[in-house]
Amino acid sequence: MGDRGSLGRNFWLFAIGRFISQLGWAVQEVALPLYVLDKTHSGGMMSLFVLADVIPSLIVMPFAGVVGDRYNRKRLMVWFDVLRGVLLFAVIAFNFLGIYQLLAIQVIMAVMGTFFGAATSAMFPDLVKPEELEKANSTVSSFSIIARLIGPALGGLIYAFGGIKIALFINATSFFGSGLFEAFIHYEWETREIESMGEVIRDIREGLAFLRSSRYLMVLMGFALFMNAVGQPFGAVIMPYAFREVLKFTSQQFGLLESFFMGGMLLGNLIVAVKLGKNAGRFFFKALAFNGTMILVFIWVISPWAGLSRDVAFMTLAGVGVLWGVSNAIINVPLNAKIQRAVPTELRSRVFSALALLINLSTPLGLVAVGPLLDRYAAWLVSLGIWIIQAVVVFYYWYRYRKVLLENVGDVSTKK
Repeated sequence: MGDRGSLGRNFWLFAIGRFISQLGWAVQEVALPLYVLDKTHSGGMMSLFVLADVIPSLIVMPFAGVVGDRYNRKRLMVWFDVLRGVLLFAVIAFNFLGIYQLLAIQVIMAVMGTFFGAATSAMFPDLVKPEELEKANSTVSSFSIIARLIGPALGGLIYAFGGIKIALFINATSFFGSGLFEAFIHYEWETREIESMGEVIRDIREGLAFLRSSRYLMVLMGFALFMNAVGQPFGAVIMPYAFREVLKFTSQQFGLLESFFMGGMLLGNLIVAVKLGKNAGRFFFKALAFNGTMILVFIWVISPWAGLSRDVAFMTLAGVGVLWGVSNAIINVPLNAKIQRAVPTELRSRVFSALALLINLSTPLGLVAVGPLLDRYAAWLVSLGIWIIQAVVVFYYWYRYRKVLLENVGDVSTKK
């Protein structure tokens, strides 16, 4: 589809456009919570804004997948960027800055973002050759990490000096900038417009049936869902808890440790893009073993037996964070590329939307369990329990499915 050359013009238009919108979004993502807290001083209202982003996405995700397979993906991508930019400019122009007005805007943005994501995730693998997906994924991921490193600091600064309107203006402008780059992508797609709700239901069932029929894909997705369910508690709950409550790190140290991890992710993505390429998949289980070792070092540092001073613990975990980030990239990039190669383009939007839905449903499972456990048991003990579960499952997948997880294939969608 289009120019499928080596990370050619289409890919770079996509990657740069995506980076611009992610940078703008990162600015708003910091400024909006600050604005809500300044206006309401309510943690409950903050939770409501999070739910206003998550719940609409879950509801429309299956339908977004059908639309992404039926309609021109490039046009969907461009127009949803433009429409989000128009919406934010309208918020500024008409001063829709009341809390409940912004809550309604959050819902609309979540719905549009879900349709945008379904189209772009399905379109992306068509922009490069199948054997270059690892390199392409790592490059796009590197841009995302850079946006996440720059955006939050920029967002805090912009909100402090310019307020919420300037932050919204920057994000609105970024959507138009992204859409401009995306408009020049050459991408052809044969549309099959939806004529009835019955077709929507049938398409959703077809995507799920394909998932169930492919043993290869079920193994890959099962492993991805497991890693997400047990991995999220570390980053979202256990690490922040251990850094602040156990090790008593300052807010500056806390932020720096996050930056070290993201820097490691960036380094890992660059290693895949520049050095490993499609061969990154060969290091999958080695990277998992190394990742597990880093978790064990983390557990030791937060345990009562380490006896490290706060500064020594910080320096140790800074090094762990970098190496942890590198190994995460070498695990995730090949896994994503294998899934992308395994799904034919005419089903990709539906299948990826189903996967995103399952990930969003599996994520809270680990988070809900870990919070109460931390209230009853020491953080190192909870971490060790998760590490043991992770080690058992990884060993199971290595014993049963290592050939599936290590092999490099092109179109394996028909494998049973």
